[in-house]
Amino acid sequence: MKTLWAPWRIDYILSDKGPGCPLCEAPSCNDGLIVCRGTACYAIMNRYPYTTGHSMVAPLRHVSDICDLTDEESCEIMHMAQTIVKATRDALRPDGFNLGFNIGEVAGAGIAGHLHFHVVPRWKGDTNFMPALGDVRVISEHILQTLERIRGKLP
Repeated sequence: MKTLWAPWRIDYILSDKGPGCPLCEAPSCNDGLIVCRGTACYAIMNRYPYTTGHSMVAPLRHVSDICDLTDEESCEIMHMAQTIVKATRDALRPDGFNLGFNIGEVAGAGIAGHLHFHVVPRWKGDTNFMPALGDVRVISEHILQTLERIRGKLP
């Protein structure tokens, strides 16, 4: 069995989460990380990315399980995920993507109470010795620059 090390995530794990839900608060927060908005969901850059361009699509409504989504939310999340993949592909030219939901804390959901769909661009060789030996994750571009590149490719 191989082990996936993600030591950069400890900053989030140990941070003060406060009483609110960060994914409920994000659409009204003015931190500039929102990629785009719809009527039932929105896309946001991941503040603790696995790779450059890692974003998430979340429903505006606080819901924790995919089975509790409305038809409108389900359709819009998938449509927005497709839009984000296309824009990210055009902006960053990754070799592939990891896409999906982590439902429940034991499945790896960092924010288990609010469902979100990860869009993680991947490049050949992006899992290298740096995280394992140097306890360092190399993100090649500032998150706000990446955000602007992706936004620039949106329809």
